[in-house]
Amino acid sequence: MINQSELESKVRHIQVYSRKAVLEMLAGEYRSCFKGMGIEFEDVREYSHGDDVRTIDWNVTARTGKPHVKTFMEERELSLYFLIDVSGSGDFGSGEFTKREMASRIFALLAFASAHNHDNVGLILFSDQIELHVKARKGKNHVMRMIDLMMRHEPKSKGTDIAGALDFLNQVRTRRCVAFLFSDFLDKGYADPLREAAKLHDVVCVSLSDLRERELPKSGMLEMMDAETGVMRTIDCSDGRLRERVKIRANAKQQQLRDLCHEVNADLLPLCTEDDFLHKIIRFFRNRNNRSADNR
Repeated sequence: MINQSELESKVRHIQVYSRKAVLEMLAGEYRSCFKGMGIEFEDVREYSHGDDVRTIDWNVTARTGKPHVKTFMEERELSLYFLIDVSGSGDFGSGEFTKREMASRIFALLAFASAHNHDNVGLILFSDQIELHVKARKGKNHVMRMIDLMMRHEPKSKGTDIAGALDFLNQVRTRRCVAFLFSDFLDKGYADPLREAAKLHDVVCVSLSDLRERELPKSGMLEMMDAETGVMRTIDCSDGRLRERVKIRANAKQQQLRDLCHEVNADLLPLCTEDDFLHKIIRFFRNRNNRSADNR
């Protein structure tokens, strides 16, 4: 268990590093990627050829017998919500950081970039229940408070319920926002809730993983515990077929998530605890901005 002085030191380090990184590298990429993408419902009109089918208002369509779409106007300010999985599996990490610690650092980077751009930022921590909800507000002090709350938070449960977190987001945020969903996605039954959330919000799934979840060491006996269920298992890492099965299963899981995000029109940012995540985030912003420019 980390003591109070170590925790305070970590919080200060994250805050200082994040503000420095934002000012030197991230702020411009964030602004070009997200600014002006917030939209607010304005009216309903009849469907015209070429309209995005995702904007169809099914209630009006059913009532009138003719397809209608929602029209939107651009908001002057953007709101972001960060949904961060704090379940037991996030405590795993074979290197310098656990998955949860990496999520804390990435959240701090993006939240400071949002504050630098005068956007509203909110936070939802979840396990198999909603652990913490901080309403979206502006300001660097607000961001620093959220970082402190996240670093100090002791989860009440070890389970995972991504569907519940997405449903909660739709309850507390009825207007469109950018929603970053941080998780290792070791869960089931969240496809439909993700699809519903992506209809209303601009969703970015940040998939967190660790090298040892897809590549076992080549020799030795390894005792493993499921962080969410407590089940213990001993495996023989010298078994090449077992190592290959683990790798294939991890790759298949990532491909399933990639396919789902593509289907529901959500972005995917896969990150491993060994990654230089600042540069991967910048590359993600640039690629996303280029896609947006191509679609204009």
